[in-house]
Amino acid sequence: MTITHLITHSGGFHADELLSSVVLTRLFPDAQLIRTRDAAMTTPGAGKLIYDVGRAYDAEAGIFDHHQRPNPLRPSGDPYSSFGLIWHHYGRDYLRALDVPEADLEEVHGAIDQNFVLPVDLLDNGAVNPSVAGPLADITLPQLLETLKPAFDDRSPEADTSAFMAALPIAGAFVEAAVRAKAGKCRAEAMVLEAIAAAGPSQVLELSMGMPFRSAVEKAGADHLLFVIHPRDGGDWALTTIRKGGGTFEARADLPAAWAGLTGAALEEASGVVGAQFCHNGLFIAVANSRAAILAMADLAVAAAG
Repeated sequence: MTITHLITHSGGFHADELLSSVVLTRLFPDAQLIRTRDAAMTTPGAGKLIYDVGRAYDAEAGIFDHHQRPNPLRPSGDPYSSFGLIWHHYGRDYLRALDVPEADLEEVHGAIDQNFVLPVDLLDNGAVNPSVAGPLADITLPQLLETLKPAFDDRSPEADTSAFMAALPIAGAFVEAAVRAKAGKCRAEAMVLEAIAAAGPSQVLELSMGMPFRSAVEKAGADHLLFVIHPRDGGDWALTTIRKGGGTFEARADLPAAWAGLTGAALEEASGVVGAQFCHNGLFIAVANSRAAILAMADLAVAAAG
């Protein structure tokens, strides 16, 4: 069936139908996006794809609402929002439209679903309290997208729809960035696993460029690795720590405490390495002007950690 109309509700908007629209307008660029509560329009029919309105979920009929009872649930028992339903049915096609390789499709789809879509589902359904984000509650993505609504006293007939359409490319930028990041991690993983094999028992992993590495290190079970080195744009080299996990900034080993916050000659003197340029005060990254210098700093960091 050719989709000619993308239909969601009018009035104020939330992140779920806005993000659903990101996916659907990419897949059906020639379809007309309509915001309405007209029952005739929100009833399934030829050419229609209806979401976040209509009080029904029937993928074959092209309607994806979640406000009815019983409401659609994930296999985990968590509730879907319209975004979760649209992602479940159309997310893979959206990833293909963004040129994600078929070999990585399921991994990227699942990661985006769990780390990006599910939180929107939970917040939209009130299944998680925004306060769980603590002082960051007001800058979660759903909250930020809702700040793009018109002011409460803007009563012009097109205020909500104009704001929705203006918010659409902003929301799209966030979705595409999340996809790019996860797809990039998939590409990096193969490179990191190869580098781990080449490193053997060394506690320092050398990469050909800066890239995401922690998940591959964990996947390989390379618990012996403490530090990573790689060249940077401009010709210098970086030495970085490896975090113990995704939920912490604690490293497997810090850089030597005596280097903290030092630059230039002061760092050269403290480390004894000619070419040492910078060490962050947080002891998670240092920079040197050559591979030889960064290897020397890495050796010192390993010795200090032992």
